[in-house]
Amino acid sequence: MFALVFGSALAAMFVHSLLPEHHLIADSKDVVKLGVALIATMSALVLGLLIASAKSAYDTRSNQLVQVSADIILLNRALARYGPETKETRSLLERTVAVTVERFWPTEGAKPVAIDPRQSPVEALYDNIEALSPQSDAQRSMQSQALTLAADIGRTRLLAFEHLSTSIPVPFLVLVFWLCIIFASFGLFAPRNATVIAVLCVCALSVSGAIFLILELDRSFEGLLQVSGAPLREALAQLGR
Repeated sequence: MFALVFGSALAAMFVHSLLPEHHLIADSKDVVKLGVALIATMSALVLGLLIASAKSAYDTRSNQLVQVSADIILLNRALARYGPETKETRSLLERTVAVTVERFWPTEGAKPVAIDPRQSPVEALYDNIEALSPQSDAQRSMQSQALTLAADIGRTRLLAFEHLSTSIPVPFLVLVFWLCIIFASFGLFAPRNATVIAVLCVCALSVSGAIFLILELDRSFEGLLQVSGAPLREALAQLGR
């Protein structure tokens, strides 16, 4: 992104010396400025919408992580209240949470754990709970509560982790094209000196940083701006007690 935008400005600065004189008159500059102002307005709108959308997705995944962590704690308590028959199910729940934590927030020096998206450990957990044979009204109540919580965890897991892979959407390609045009117009009529080149470089870094921020927010479980794994780690710590 930075190379394309900054390169467009530098290329336009060299093209300036090749243009006929009548292309550089004040009237030509005014038309170019008007056209670039229109493109700049559209670019600002699209960039703002993309940032808002990425931030909304990031906040949603963060809230889903808090929700699923709370459901895990409540599920563990419901299983514990059911009785010792749920020991194996609680162990499966703890292993599942531990694998998830290591996959997305590995300990220092550890390699991320591979997770097959086609397999859902929540389904095995749900089957184990459904296979219980309650002997009292209290156990039937705990089983019903546990099944509801397991279903909620499965649904939230799908919403949060199903679309982990990201791709470059079409608006990004259009936005890059617009920004290249804008910076090319800057370089077309700018004098070739160190100050101008430094300012164009800073501006290119700024818009590239905005694109980088959008991509990082969209990849909530990877990269530099990950959602915090503290809620899930806290849930895992309570499972081990």
